[in-house]
Amino acid sequence: MQIFLYISDFIVPFMILSIIVYGMLQGVEEYDCFIKGAKKGIRTVVEIMPTLIGLMVAVGILRASGFLDMVAGMIGKVTGRFGFPGELVPLTLVKMFSSSAATGLLTDLYKNYGTDSYIGLCASISMACTETIFYTMSVYFMTAKIKKTRYTLPGALIATLAGLLASVLLAGMMANGGA
Repeated sequence: MQIFLYISDFIVPFMILSIIVYGMLQGVEEYDCFIKGAKKGIRTVVEIMPTLIGLMVAVGILRASGFLDMVAGMIGKVTGRFGFPGELVPLTLVKMFSSSAATGLLTDLYKNYGTDSYIGLCASISMACTETIFYTMSVYFMTAKIKKTRYTLPGALIATLAGLLASVLLAGMMANGGA
């Protein structure tokens, strides 16, 4: 096990050194490439900033207004029958928009129920195997100037549902000592 710790300490420096050495061998002006990439990155940040701010404000309003808790209460009655606790509904809804806001909710769940509880396990697994659908779609599609998303949203929602089902199954197995 100790070998993995040593390897993980050297992976990033090794990769950086490998890229620099490869660029030198290929005769690439590495610093110029770095500067060009940094300029493009800053332009991208400026282009997506309004979308990011809008999403963060919307999530903050939903959370502060109590609307999220009301919707969670209604949906939670249905999801509880399938083994998905109603307490996780706000986390699931917020995660579709903002991972950082969902992390705040996750911390609250840990404080209330504990990390090793069924709710804590299910929340941890669902956070790991779901995506910030609307954030990702808005930022990347706007950056790439894609207008027609076709099946992206239904596919992403199906993948999120699969992640949530996996979290229920895995957390159930772990809570019952099966893992």
